[in-house]
Order: sequence, then structure tokens, then C-alpha cells
Amino acid sequence: MAKRPIFIPNLKGFPFVKESLLEFEWHPGFAKVQAQKSIASLHQAAAEAKITPVLEISSKSNEEVGVSLSAFNLKMIKDEKSISVECAYQGSKIFANGGPFSDLYSVSSKEAKTDERLRNSGNFVGYEFFGENFIINPVTAFYDWLYLTALSQNPSLANKLFDYKGFSDIAFNPKKSFNCQARAAALFVSLCHNDEIDRIVEDKNYYIDLITNNNSNNVSSMENKKKSSKSKEQYLQPELPF
Repeated sequence: MAKRPIFIPNLKGFPFVKESLLEFEWHPGFAKVQAQKSIASLHQAAAEAKITPVLEISSKSNEEVGVSLSAFNLKMIKDEKSISVECAYQGSKIFANGGPFSDLYSVSSKEAKTDERLRNSGNFVGYEFFGENFIINPVTAFYDWLYLTALSQNPSLANKLFDYKGFSDIAFNPKKSFNCQARAAALFVSLCHNDEIDRIVEDKNYYIDLITNNNSNNVSSMENKKKSSKSKEQYLQPELPF
């Protein structure tokens, strides 16, 4: 048996994502079929907890949209460059003895994640993305922001998230890591529902204030909704070319 979280959008606002930690039957092994058995077991546990349907977001997903939404596959455009979320994240890390390693923006996601410099450059100290620094707390803020930005640029994929009540990532173990693509997907749905997605992509400071519930720099919820220009329905448009 194992435990994994299901990430559920909180449509009421902050905190924007709820987590339901569920116990399920784990099927050991590295083969994709074994992972998909574990996914099916986890989703069955979710259904019994009245969380359904759930989308697995990973390369092991048995749904094409779930594979496409993996951080390894989901891409964003920055300065006319097409970069996967994974490459953007890994290539932006700064360490005491090196980084950011922006050359990783141009390699495969697997190459970026396994680059030896990420483990041999001393203590991690921060992020720099195309010349802009990003805070390291909350610990998931930068990764989530990259994922949210990529989703905002891929409306045909993003719109499909609204068909699900929760999201999973079978490889994510909360005891071993912080960042999770399934959590970021749930955050996107919640932020869209609250008419915040445009502003948080454009204004990093506002984004940090919002996810940390620092309301001193935020306008009221009603004012936000009046100013917002993009809703769930407006994601029904052609996907950006890569």
C-alpha cells in the first residue's frame, strides 16, 4: 500500500488548492504498465472518496491530455524560444558555484533534469529566468508560475482541465519533493475560476501576494473579476504553434 495526494481546485479562493491524501494499492516496478495499475488504484480510491473524475498528469498517464500536460512535454514561449516547463525550471536554478544554466532551455527535458551541474554546483540559492530573479519561498512558487504561464499559452490543453475534479501525479511523493505538476494544474483551474490568471502571469509580485494571502496589495475580489479579461470559456481558442 502507498499514499499519494489528489489535488483539488478550491474554487472559493485562498488557499487555492486542497489536498486529499489517499491510501491505495501500489504496484511496484519501473514498467509503464505497472505505473498505470497504481494510477488506476489511486483513482479508484479517489472515486470512493467522491473525487471523480481525476486526471493523471504525467508521462505515465493513460490519457493523452495527461501526457501532454506533463512538465516534460508542456511548453511555453519566451523571447521566441519554445521551452518545456521542466527545462525552464532546471535551467533557471542558481547555485553557490554556478548557474543559471540557461543552455538547458534548449535540450530535452530528460537531459535538463539529469544534468550533473545541478548536483555538483554547491548549495541552491535561487532562480533567474531570462535575467529576472524569482523568490524561493514559497518553495513551489516559481515552478507553479512557470506551469501556469505555459498553460495560459496553451488554451486548447488548459481548457480540458475543467473537465476534472482532481489531479494526480503517481511519481510525486510529498515526503521527497515539493513541486508537482498536478498541484500546478489544480492551481490553474482555481485561479481561472477566480478570474486571476491573466494578472498573475503578467505581475509576479501580485502572484506572490495572492498565493501567500497577502491582501495588502490586492484589490477586492469583485474588482478583480471586473478587471479580468479571460475566463474559462475564453480558453477555447487555437493552441499556440511551436
